[in-house]
Amino acid sequence: MTYEFLLNKIQRSKALDFGVVFDQVIALFKKVYLKGCIMLLITMAMAFLVNIVFTAIGLAPKNDLMTAGIDLDSFFEFWVSNVIYSIPQTILITTLSTGLIAGFYKICKQTDLGDPVVDDYFYFFKKDYFSKMLTLGMISTGISVLAQLLFFIPVLYVFVPLSYFAIIFSNNPELSEIEIVKLSFALGHKKWFLSFGLLFVFGLLGALGIVLCVFGILLTISVVYLPIYFIYKDVFGFDANTEFGETGVNKKIDY
Repeated sequence: MTYEFLLNKIQRSKALDFGVVFDQVIALFKKVYLKGCIMLLITMAMAFLVNIVFTAIGLAPKNDLMTAGIDLDSFFEFWVSNVIYSIPQTILITTLSTGLIAGFYKICKQTDLGDPVVDDYFYFFKKDYFSKMLTLGMISTGISVLAQLLFFIPVLYVFVPLSYFAIIFSNNPELSEIEIVKLSFALGHKKWFLSFGLLFVFGLLGALGIVLCVFGILLTISVVYLPIYFIYKDVFGFDANTEFGETGVNKKIDY
């Protein structure tokens, strides 16, 4: 699908029903929760290794707030220095997690459509995609850092568009990095309240796994990725459901 076609789909998209998306998420989560758990375990292992490396070379964020004293000026200085100091580590972790989440979405799509499921969490780590993942990681980190320096409200807003990076990349890896970012913000802005509401509710539900200790929350917390999947599906559909002519103009959508 072309960028212009996808953007037009966003602009023409109708309001989605919270309850319908909620039910869709629950139904799919029952089928993919173990795969989501595996994806999170891999993500945590990679993040742990990255943290060890950056700590060893002296580039890990500082944790000396208590020794500096607790007051507004000390907290602000600590906050700003850590946000900036952790940029290299954040870029790498964001890049790796974007690829893993994109791979998880590919597995979700196969499961949802009844296609043969290939548990390839590292599908987007191929050389054809990795440079694009790295660029998206840098852009995401840059936006996050700017939002964090401006504190609460900007962080709250950009959290939703940034959540769409992986799903749009997963289904449209041929798009340029800037096109993926633009579509993520267009869709995130158009569906902000629905997206935030679903992410908040499923974030709370996913966190309930903590009653089963650490492994329990790993089994449940991946549900938070699925609302984004179904909002994308409801707005765009998938390639398998779309027939294109030679010009790339949509001719028929069955979904």
